Amino acid sequence: MKKFMFVNRKAPHGTVYALESLEVVLITAAFDQDVSLAFVDDGVYQLKKQQLTKGIETKNFSPTYRALDGYDIEKLYVERESMQARGLTEDDLLVDVTVLPAAEMAALMREQDVVLSF
Repeated sequence: MKKFMFVNRKAPHGTVYALESLEVVLITAAFDQDVSLAFVDDGVYQLKKQQLTKGIETKNFSPTYRALDGYDIEKLYVERESMQARGLTEDDLLVDVTVLPAAEMAALMREQDVVLSF
C-alpha cells in the first residue's frame, strides 16, 4: 500500500482545484490506499464552517469533508502558520484535524510515497 498525500493550497471556490482534489481523494481511498490530506495557504479555507456560496452560483461541497471518515480517511493536517495568518482556529473548521507547524508538515510530506498538490 502506497502513502498518498493530497496538498490543498487553494481557496475552495473560484477554481476547480479544491473540488477536483476532493474527488481524487475519494477515488484513491476507494482503492484502499493510505490517504492523507494537508491544508496549507488558502487551502485552509476549504475546511471553514458555514461557507455561503449562494451569491457566487457555486455548489457548496464542504459538507463532503464530514463524509471522509466513511472512506477511512482520517488523517487531515492543517499547517498552523497558514491557519493563524488567516485568523482561523480549530473551532472554525468543519472537521477534526491535526495542526502542525510548517517544519513538521514538511517532514510528514517527505514520508509519503506520492504527494499531489492542488
